[in-house]
Amino acid sequence: MSYQAIGMLTLIISGVIGCYFIIRLDWRRYGLLFLASSIVGNFLCYFFTFIGFYSFPNMPFHGHFLIPYGLISTLFPFIVLVGVRYSPERWIWKIPFYWGVVHLGVFGEYIFKQTSIFKFHQEWDLWDSYTLWWIFLLLFELLGGKIIPPQRRRPIDSQSFRYGRWAWIVFHVIVIATIFLAGVYLGKAML
Repeated sequence: MSYQAIGMLTLIISGVIGCYFIIRLDWRRYGLLFLASSIVGNFLCYFFTFIGFYSFPNMPFHGHFLIPYGLISTLFPFIVLVGVRYSPERWIWKIPFYWGVVHLGVFGEYIFKQTSIFKFHQEWDLWDSYTLWWIFLLLFELLGGKIIPPQRRRPIDSQSFRYGRWAWIVFHVIVIATIFLAGVYLGKAML
């Protein structure tokens, strides 16, 4: 088994385990959010692959499908469930929270892009992915706010995002590191 297959299987299993631990808290509501994000994620991925924005030429466990259903059906819903469960209550703090999450998602796509698993075509680039991550996650944050009652959420305390606190440090490290890596990527692409 190749390293790519092991990595893909690890992500899928991690997504399944993570989704299980959140869905078990309220299987109807979180389960509905899981299903909605899985269906929308697979539809968007299929649509963008079908029209030729990107492809998955050497996806392990891929078979004859256009997209990696296992990955899209586990990892994307897990990210949505974590976002809805732990995002801060006020929007002024949700934005930095999702900023870190989006940067990690795009960084993951960049790593996939360096393998033979994932290939962007001329019409698609990381900026398009970045924009789509924001739209996808914020729409599911809004939907999750309607489906999941406040007592079933565990938002990060907004005080944690103040200067020098743990959330401030974590999200600054994520954002600064990924912005630095994006600069390296841009510089490398321009050479």
